[in-house]
This record gives sequence, structure tokens and C-alpha cells, in this order.
Amino acid sequence: QVQLVESGGGLVQPGGSLRLSCAVSGRTNSAYAMAWFRQAPGKFREFVAALNWSGRNKYYADAVRGRFSISRGNGENTVQLQMNSLKPEDTAVYYCAAQNIIAIGTMWCGLGGHEYHYWGQGIQVTVSS
Repeated sequence: QVQLVESGGGLVQPGGSLRLSCAVSGRTNSAYAMAWFRQAPGKFREFVAALNWSGRNKYYADAVRGRFSISRGNGENTVQLQMNSLKPEDTAVYYCAAQNIIAIGTMWCGLGGHEYHYWGQGIQVTVSS
């Protein structure tokens, strides 16, 4: 059973920084592309950032490019999202997502939520003064 464990959310003032982390637990002897999505109150879930299995290919939503940075953590099946220059409009529940890429290919990196099979339970990020 694959589970995604998220950490690092919280309350921060505008202009501040937070780092989110996510780790795959369970079937860790496989390979995953990973991503972050977010959902603000009253809005649809939206793509934030993603990276492929090696971490060399990275993609960002226009709203966060230049402020957020996605990277692999200490393990292959971990991902971090460094969020700088946070704005009130970044307030949302952030979700980690993972997709097993063994049958897809190591270069694969999806940008749509429907492309990911595994999801974390979500972590709140609030940007407010």
C-alpha cells in the first residue's frame, strides 16, 4: 500500500517562506514522478509544480514560477517544495501526488491531476498578516 506523507505547512506572513516535504511510504522499491497541486477555498484544484523521477525535468505553474522551487529530498521517492515570496493568493491546501513510472518511463512528468494515482491527504498553507 503506497501512502504519501506530507509535512511543513503552516501560517506565514506575506513575503515569507515555507518548505513542504512529501515522502512515499509503503512500496518504496519502485520509482515515482512527483508533483504538488493546491486547492483554495471555492476553487478547483490546480497544478503547482512537478518533476520527473530523476528530478532533472521540472515544471511550474505560471503563478509560482520564479518563487517556488521543486526538488528531490534526501531519498529518491521524496519531494520538497520551497515556497518563497509567498502571497495571500498562495493560501490553499497543498497536495502531494505521485505516479509510478516503471511502465511509463523515467522522463515522464504529468501536469494534470488525473495523471497521478497516489495522493497525500493535504496540508494547509495560509499566507496572511
